[in-house]
Amino acid sequence: MSDSRRAFLERVLGASTVLGLPLVAERPAARPPWPAAGPVDERFWRDLKSQFVFPASQLPMNSANMCPAPRAVVEAVERATRDVDADVSYQNRAKYNELREAVRSRIARLLGVTPEEIAIVRNASEANNIVVGGMPLQAGDEVVLLDQNHPTNNVAWDVRAARFGFLVKRVGFPTPPSNAAEVIDRMAAPITARTKVLAFSDVSNSSGLAMPTAELCRLGRARGIHVHVDGAQTFGAARRNLAELGCDSYSASGQKWVLGPREIGILYVRAERIASMWPGVIGVGWGAGAEPSVKGAGKFETLGQRNDASTAGLAAAIEFHERLGPAVVEARVRELGTRLYRGLAEAGFELQTPRDPALRLGVVVVAADPAKARDWHERLYRTHGVIGSNTGGLRLSPTICSTLEDVDRAVEALRSLG
Repeated sequence: MSDSRRAFLERVLGASTVLGLPLVAERPAARPPWPAAGPVDERFWRDLKSQFVFPASQLPMNSANMCPAPRAVVEAVERATRDVDADVSYQNRAKYNELREAVRSRIARLLGVTPEEIAIVRNASEANNIVVGGMPLQAGDEVVLLDQNHPTNNVAWDVRAARFGFLVKRVGFPTPPSNAAEVIDRMAAPITARTKVLAFSDVSNSSGLAMPTAELCRLGRARGIHVHVDGAQTFGAARRNLAELGCDSYSASGQKWVLGPREIGILYVRAERIASMWPGVIGVGWGAGAEPSVKGAGKFETLGQRNDASTAGLAAAIEFHERLGPAVVEARVRELGTRLYRGLAEAGFELQTPRDPALRLGVVVVAADPAKARDWHERLYRTHGVIGSNTGGLRLSPTICSTLEDVDRAVEALRSLG
């Protein structure tokens, strides 16, 4: 590795300054108050907000769709973009291939798996579709889904079933489930000897239901069923050791809870499953024959030209996440989600999200018909600066860039709308 390339990687992945990515001097927050420097109290989280670029008038609470990235990530993307546009040569861009491998290793370590089991793709939607399109299914086979899945892990199965003739079965919950046993029993009920896939969201983006994922993975593995987990709402929000969890595949995006850039995501495929799954796209890097020349899950990411700046941004986001500490982040996400849930319940709102804390994480959904949800969504933003979503009802999903006071303000804002 050349000295210049090594210096680049050290700047992106290093740690002598904030992520090795010095913040612009005129900005007031010189570096984050990392947990090791003192107690993680509410003052800590108020100080951390200075690392984000959104104005004080805004309350971003749509982590289930897109989080604001911290300055370190924004600036890593900006620098990498300028670097590539200043020199588009293969020679200059080669260092981003090395950066991608370094990021792959860090993601693998974060998720408790091997780098060969991680593909770096463009988002969770693409990762889900790689699984949907890559499973060797045929007429007579069955796929069991949670009906609260994201469309890319729901409707995408219908589209493929229409072509290949397998059967899709959906499991629903007319009311929020009261405990994990109820969820497991319902998900297990439609499984037969013909079931080949069990696919569900780790946490539903449309209801906030947190699935008993480990138990469902054990159920699937015991019956030889491929278990696919859409982890878009847990990657960066909750600690996940995928080897211990036991899933066969797991998808996630960079722009959600891990506070990364847009158009980058991950797909984990358990080593034993890689050979039997087909890739969705064959591009440069695959090789010349029917068998891939790339090793492991890399066969799922020969996707054509990549945005190298997104790789640099994801590197900065993973560093930011690790410096805060995954356990600290998860505890804060749960604290914010609980504060929001209780505040909305005490205000008299009907909630789609389960009452049991074991069945929720950071996504909270207020029951509302589509027209009411759209109205609340628009008025919250226009009048109060609260950024939410009208997915499944009125959805709010705060993360570490919010304080407890921010959550209370959002509850009062919704209450004021009537």
